[in-house]
Parts: sequence; structure tokens; C-alpha cells
Amino acid sequence: MLILQLLIVLGAIVLGARLGGIGLGITGGLGVAILAFVFGIQPTTPPIDVMLMIAAVVTAASCMQAAGGLEYMVKLAERILRKHPEHVTILSPIVTYLFTFIAGTGHIAYSVLPVIAEVARETKIRPERPLGIAVIASQQAITASPISAATVAFLGLLSGFNLTLFDILKVSVPATFIGVMVGAFCSLRTGKELADDPEYQRRVREGIIENSSVQTCHIQDMGKARLSVGIFLLATLLIVLFGSIETLRPSFLYQGEYVTLNMPALIEIIMLSTAAIILLVCRIDGIKAVQGNIFPAGMQAVIAIFGIAWMGDTFLSGNMERLTSGISEIIQSMPWLFGLALFVMSILLYSQAATVRAVVPLGIALGISPLLLIALFPAVNGYFFIPNYPTVVAAINFDSTGSTRIGKYILNHSFMLPGLISTAVAIVVGLLLTQLLFKSLY
Repeated sequence: MLILQLLIVLGAIVLGARLGGIGLGITGGLGVAILAFVFGIQPTTPPIDVMLMIAAVVTAASCMQAAGGLEYMVKLAERILRKHPEHVTILSPIVTYLFTFIAGTGHIAYSVLPVIAEVARETKIRPERPLGIAVIASQQAITASPISAATVAFLGLLSGFNLTLFDILKVSVPATFIGVMVGAFCSLRTGKELADDPEYQRRVREGIIENSSVQTCHIQDMGKARLSVGIFLLATLLIVLFGSIETLRPSFLYQGEYVTLNMPALIEIIMLSTAAIILLVCRIDGIKAVQGNIFPAGMQAVIAIFGIAWMGDTFLSGNMERLTSGISEIIQSMPWLFGLALFVMSILLYSQAATVRAVVPLGIALGISPLLLIALFPAVNGYFFIPNYPTVVAAINFDSTGSTRIGKYILNHSFMLPGLISTAVAIVVGLLLTQLLFKSLY
């Protein structure tokens, strides 16, 4: 019965991935229905706090985009890349990493990918090199951003271990950034030089490549754009501050005891307040905030986590004793296997946050050290493995030279090598950092 239930869960995940969009969420709901009505497993409580935190962060980021903040950030990125075009392969991942780190979503990278492709082509640098690692950087930064859905979900799961948001960030930020930089330097020699690439030569001969310049969006009010970015950055800083120093959070008398405001509620309060302040100060129509690309992408993540996490929690709660007794000794002796499980599940789920909510509870139940889980956190960035994620497809389409491509064997694509290198290095650095920074806890 356990194997049959597991097949149902995996089948729902695969079906949801094929449907795309909100598919993961709705097939997760279907999985919960089968587990409840067919196998008699009591459904757990849906991950309400995680969903609400993501919704609040996405709302604030959408308001910043509506005020022109996103376009302002793209302008800054374009200025940096065009000022140092010869270093585009190193600068591009730094730009997309910072974009994602600030906004909490990798979808923000769409806006700067065409600029990266154009700068590389104009400089006669193979666009595959900066585009490949830039996409990977936008994914790795998800596990470093204090306001990303994955980090928020991860923090919620580790709340019982007396670990703060800063404890996660002081490992994940340097680990993922070093991993991205190693991947960038390895990308400097990827493939042939652009002038020697057969596909590029063919496109030049046939006149397919146009020399048209990429036009970034015009910012109607630069002052409002800058102000919105400043307000959003301040909110992010406040979350890190409150998440790192518990005594700064307000306390309330509840049933005779003082209770400190928890992080989910704090993030929701700060981000919704940020959205309100941006709309009021910048005088932006609230309808405009939901018309950008950040809001629908974020809401898809909310629905995905709703269904997938609910299904995963229900399956684990109904079979926890059998699961832990069967694989506990194996995981304890070879904990790297759990990192592999995170990587494989992220390939299937196409979401770091959904992977965290679906798999990390099992790791906690198996008795894996929370510090080891922090070090393995970047393993959830495996959805580059199959080249059909939106940012991957966008990067391929933006490269008019044809150097950024999917290979003959599907998996030999432009994002595989930088992705594997960045993820592996991030995990190794994370393991070293946990040993150094939490020596007293080992």
C-alpha cells in the first residue's frame, strides 16, 4: 500500500509538471483526494502561513514593479553591462543574482536577459556563456534571498530548532554566491568562440541575425521608481533584522505568558505594509500591480505549494512510521543521499519552495541535523536539469546567434554544466561554513 500511495504522489507530481502553470497545485489537490477517499489517510492542515507569506511578498514586489522599480533596476544593470562589456560573463550572473536576491523571485531575470544577449553579441562573446550562468544565478539566489518562498518555507520548518533567519542566510548567501562565481569562471571557456561557431556562421550567411538594439522600458517617473526600490529594500532589511534578533519583535500577553510575534506573521505584516506604502506614496493604481509578470508568477507558486505541500504532508503523516523505520539508518550513514533526493525532487516539482515543503519534513523526521539541512539547501535548485523552465526557454529565445541551445540528447544543453558546478560548489561551501560557523553545535 505504501508503494502504491507513493506512485500516486509521484504520478500527481509528473502530471502537474506536464500541465504547467497551476498544474502542480491542482494535481496535488487531486492526490490529497485519492489519499483521503481511497486510502483513508486523514488530510493534514494546508500550509496556510507559507502561502500567505508568499502572497504578501509577491504583492509588495508587484507594487514595486508597477511603480517602475523593476525597470529602474534593469536600467542600472544595462548601464553596468554596457560599461564593461568584455566582462559580461562575470557581471551577468552577479546582476541576476542580486535581482533575485532583492525581489525574492527568479522571474525578475526575464527583463535583463535580452540585454545580456545583446551585449555579448556586440562584443563578439559567445552569448551562451553569460546567459547560461545568468539563468543559473537567478535560480541559486532563491535559496539566498530572505524573502523568497523557498527561504520562508525553510525557515518555518526549522523554527523548532532555535535557528534564526540570519543563521540560514550566513550560510546560504556566501555558499550560493561562491558557487555562482565558480560557475561563471568555468563558463568563460564554454564552447567555441562566437566567430567559429557553425550555427552562428550559418545564421550570418542567411541573414537571420539582426543588428537591432534592445530597447528597455521607458520609466515615466524616475523619482517614483527609485523610491519604490528604496522602500522595498528597507522592508527586506527589516525582515532580516527582525528575523535575526528575536528581542526586536513585539511581544503580547497570551494566557498569562508573553508570546513573541512569529516570523510568518511578521513577514506578512511588513510586506503588506510595504505594498500599501508604495501604492500610497508613489500614487499607483492597485490594478496596475497585478498586471505585471511578477504577480501571476507568484500566484502560480502559491497554488503549487498549496496542492503539492498539502499532498506531501498528508502522505508523510499517514506513513511516517514506516518511512522512517525503513530508511532512517541509510540516511544517517549516508546523509548526502538526502541532498540527492532534494535535487531529484526539484527537477520534478520545478519549484524550490514546493521541494522544501514536500521533502524537508521527511529529513527532519529522519533525524537529519538542521545544520546539515541548511548546507544541503542549495540542492533544491535542480530544475535547470530538464531545459523547459521559463527562464531557460527565454534565454534560448533571446540568443539570436543560436549558441544558447538544447543539445541533440536534450540533457546536453547550455545550462547543465554551470548548473551542476554552481550547485555542487554551493553545497560543499555550505558544509564547510556550517562546520566553521556552528562549531559549538556539532
